[in-house]
Amino acid sequence: MRPSPAAPVQTTLALGQLRRIHHLALNVKDMDASRRFYGGLLGLRELTGDEVDDTLKELVATGKVANFVLPDGLILDLFGAPDLEPPDSDPDRSFTRAYHLAFDIDPAQFDQALAVLAVNGVAIAHGPITRPTGRGVYFYDPDGFMVEIRCDPVKC
Repeated sequence: MRPSPAAPVQTTLALGQLRRIHHLALNVKDMDASRRFYGGLLGLRELTGDEVDDTLKELVATGKVANFVLPDGLILDLFGAPDLEPPDSDPDRSFTRAYHLAFDIDPAQFDQALAVLAVNGVAIAHGPITRPTGRGVYFYDPDGFMVEIRCDPVKC
């Protein structure tokens, strides 16, 4: 019996494979000021108690992370980075306060996304990792902005 030929390697993700933006994460210098801005001025609801992902509960409890729900349900994560300074004080010249953009993918397609990144020579910054909240892999776009592809945990 002859071995079957290997399936062709997918070199791009198909249109619609990434389902939605899962969350936005920003590094913030002053957590209190940022909480007042997003929760007070912009009127976003801050997640508390059981609404906070288990992997972030300790960071939220110690004031290092805050999570807000945007009107469309998207989550905005604020990560306290008090020592982080942008390379330029003019925000029109820099986007360094942004941390990463996270895309959601079906868990059954996560490994395929990893293969697409590998085929295209995309350097992995971190991961793939598995957490109680799912799997994720982090990499950089051409401008150095971190991107994540993540999926929910597989329900058995």
